[in-house]
Amino acid sequence: MEFALMTEPQLGMSYDTQRTLAAFAERRRLAAFARSDHYSFQGVTAPHATDAFASLAGLAAETSSVGLVVLVSPITFRHPAVMAKNATTIDEISNGRFSLGVGTGWMELEHSEYGIEFFDTGTRFDRFEESLAYLHHAFGRRKGPFEGRHYSLLAEEVRPLPTGPLPIVVGGSGERRTPRLAGTFADEYNLTIRPRDEIVKRIERAREAAVAAGREPSDIRVSVMTAVVAGHDGAAYERNLKRIAAADPFRRDAGTIAARYRERGLPIGDSDSVGEAVARLAEIGVDRIYLQHFGPHDEDLLDEAFDALGA
Repeated sequence: MEFALMTEPQLGMSYDTQRTLAAFAERRRLAAFARSDHYSFQGVTAPHATDAFASLAGLAAETSSVGLVVLVSPITFRHPAVMAKNATTIDEISNGRFSLGVGTGWMELEHSEYGIEFFDTGTRFDRFEESLAYLHHAFGRRKGPFEGRHYSLLAEEVRPLPTGPLPIVVGGSGERRTPRLAGTFADEYNLTIRPRDEIVKRIERAREAAVAAGREPSDIRVSVMTAVVAGHDGAAYERNLKRIAAADPFRRDAGTIAARYRERGLPIGDSDSVGEAVARLAEIGVDRIYLQHFGPHDEDLLDEAFDALGA
């Protein structure tokens, strides 16, 4: 099992804080530092929402070994040509440490606030599928021009090509089309944590799609994104739960957070409880866990969470 740190900067996080957390991830020798791509967020007043690609380009220059991931960039925000150019540029700056996460986009609010067209679900998925095909051509994985209904790429070769593997991550909660697209196009399939049976079903569908596309299902990394509340023992867990509740951007109290996380099956509790949750995820084929952290950004709190996870 690999472990990574996932941050949500649109909830109120400066570039300096992202730099500090990326440095923490590197010192901790985590697989990756990841961040979301949102321009605002519902329920959060005046979010400090920095641009994902710009900040990751900066972090690419200020780190040396940790992987850098955007989880995930909505296809509604950027034409796939712009996304491809951003990705290969960060890949070059980082010497091959960047992973491009792509999704349909889901939050209508941020689109309406910024005047970005928010297509219906079917259209977003159609554009998503074309964007993934476009990226395969732009990254040199497929030959020749690409012509779709929504996007076209006339250039037979696009420079710069990736210097590293530049994995494509398909992320989303869809039950059918998202797993199919992950199996067809992705190097990594990322899900938010959910009941075991739902994860298993989605993994099976992604693997079936990979076989149909002539791929090896084992070549696709399966990852989950999950919040974690942990402590070395019960007392440490209760103390850390209170610290997390005090900084919660959604103003939830400790009891609400604990009840909600347990209901969803998130890793929560002392080291033994969290370790058991990790083992259950490994049993069903999860290869990487992104610890989704909303704050506070104290390193001792993060260290304790990753210790409990087994990182």
